Amino acid sequence: MLSNSPLQIDIQLLRIDSRESKNTPAEHLNNFYCDFEDIQNENFDGLIVTGAPLGLVDFCDVAYWAQIERVIDWAKNHVTSTLFVCWAVQAALNILYGIPKMTREVKLSGVYPHQTLQQHALLTRGFDESFLAPHSRYADFPTEVIRQYTDLDILAESEQAGAYLFASRDKRLAFVTGHPEYDALTLAGEYCRDNEAGLDPAVPLNYFPDDNPALTPKATWRSHGHLLFSNWLN
Repeated sequence: MLSNSPLQIDIQLLRIDSRESKNTPAEHLNNFYCDFEDIQNENFDGLIVTGAPLGLVDFCDVAYWAQIERVIDWAKNHVTSTLFVCWAVQAALNILYGIPKMTREVKLSGVYPHQTLQQHALLTRGFDESFLAPHSRYADFPTEVIRQYTDLDILAESEQAGAYLFASRDKRLAFVTGHPEYDALTLAGEYCRDNEAGLDPAVPLNYFPDDNPALTPKATWRSHGHLLFSNWLN
């Protein structure tokens, strides 16, 4: 998504957990990622805090929760705009606004219709009145809770998936509860992984043609995702 911007972007990859990764070779992390201590005195135009498969894990049981708190606090004075995605939204709402972890009984998985609530906001510039975006999470983001406990502007929501895009009025914080960055096959990979693990997952909604996992899905949200990230960068 970021590579499609006409802006020249210098990306610095940050790791906040020094433990050995189960999924990424240590050599790759050492070559391409830096530690927080390496950049803590620098300033950045933007920071993206990504999701993690921690939907059913209590915050107190997240091994690197203290590091997440530290980075979010650091960003207040060192980053112009921070974008939180999926699980990171839940973490940030807890750290910044004291909102407790809210979890769905059934995992939200699929491609859902959304409505743009504020078409003239910077983040929604050029958005259609309705658009599609994928979700894959246990985290719950009821629109009424966001409105009750924060002063954030809700810019887009889904009847089925809840609040989708919201931001602070000073434009320094942006939150995306879905995964507009997913490629066409990401949800399929997650579905197969959960199936092989014996979790008996539901077929992602509105994703596979005819709801048949044997058929190849198409990305129906790509233009929206590109526009959202382009708006944030600008």
